[in-house]
Amino acid sequence: MTDPGFPHLTEAGDARMVDVGDKEVTRRKAVAEGTVRLGPEVAERLFSGALPKGDATAVARLAGIMAAKKTPDLIPLAHPLSLDSVEVEITQVEEGALIAAAVTTTARTGVEMEAMTAVAAACLALYDMVKGLERGVEIGPIRLVSKEGGRTGSWRR
Repeated sequence: MTDPGFPHLTEAGDARMVDVGDKEVTRRKAVAEGTVRLGPEVAERLFSGALPKGDATAVARLAGIMAAKKTPDLIPLAHPLSLDSVEVEITQVEEGALIAAAVTTTARTGVEMEAMTAVAAACLALYDMVKGLERGVEIGPIRLVSKEGGRTGSWRR
C-alpha cells in the first residue's frame, strides 16, 4: 500500500500517519541542536543575565520543553508520545548560543521530531528575548545530532 522509502505517503501520494502498532516498544533517544547567531555584546549580556527582558536562557529552556511535548500539535503526522524526559541546554559559543535538546521515550516510534521541535522553539524564544537589542540575529542550522533505539538502532551525525 505504501512505498517503504516514503512511509508517510500512500501509493496515490496522499499523506498518512504511519502505522507503528506492530513495531517493538524500545527505549529511544534523540539529540538535536541549533545555533542562534548573536553579536558579541548581546551574547555577553545574554550569558551574564543582563538582558532587559530577564533570564532568556530560562525562558528558552522552558519553551523547548513545552514544544517537545506539543510536537504532534505542530507537526501534522507526528505520533503523540509519552515523553520520559526532555533536556534543553544552552551554551555560549563563538557565534552566539548553541541550543541542544535531548528527548527520551519508551515507545514504538522515535523522538527525532520532538528533539528538533524543542530546539526550534528554544531558538525562537531566545530570538524573542534579544530582538530588541539586535535585529540581525540569525537562527540555524537546526539539525539532528543522534538517535538511539528502534529497528534501525543508533545513528550519529
